[in-house]
Amino acid sequence: MKATGIVRRIDELGRVVIPKEIRRTLRIREGDPLELFTDRDELMLKKYSPIASVERFAEGTAKSLNEQSGHLALITDNDVVLAAYGTGKKGLVGKTVSERLTEIMTSRRSYAASRSEGGEIYPVTVDDENKFTAQIMVPIVSNGDCLGSVVLLSSEEGALMESNAVKLARLTADIIANQFE
Repeated sequence: MKATGIVRRIDELGRVVIPKEIRRTLRIREGDPLELFTDRDELMLKKYSPIASVERFAEGTAKSLNEQSGHLALITDNDVVLAAYGTGKKGLVGKTVSERLTEIMTSRRSYAASRSEGGEIYPVTVDDENKFTAQIMVPIVSNGDCLGSVVLLSSEEGALMESNAVKLARLTADIIANQFE
């Protein structure tokens, strides 16, 4: 655990303010759910991710999606890549999602692009090398809340994301979302 040197008092309603710098570093936004843990005399807060609670399901889903689509398949929560399956998956799991993917999830709109058709390929993670040539990004929305995303990627020259792949990614996002309704 890292000491910050910041001390806060609890107000009369039992609230404590998490400093802006810490919220920014941990990507905690207004309305984000936090999980509380205690260990003897320590209180710990952790950003809650419903999808992370079904990580094994996400791994199996990414594998099935890759087998059906033939593309690299990723399942993310709102912060990190939880599961990846297919060619090019190495090093993606656990990486922080990019601001562009966060914007797509926040807008709750799917995004599909192919470099060969002049589309802009967005980075998936913060340190993405942008080696992909086609992509589909579909937010996972349950009860009005965005829980993460389903992403299909291709690095083949001239690759296109056909309509069946888009439908498959949307179906996968719906199936995952239904796990939380």
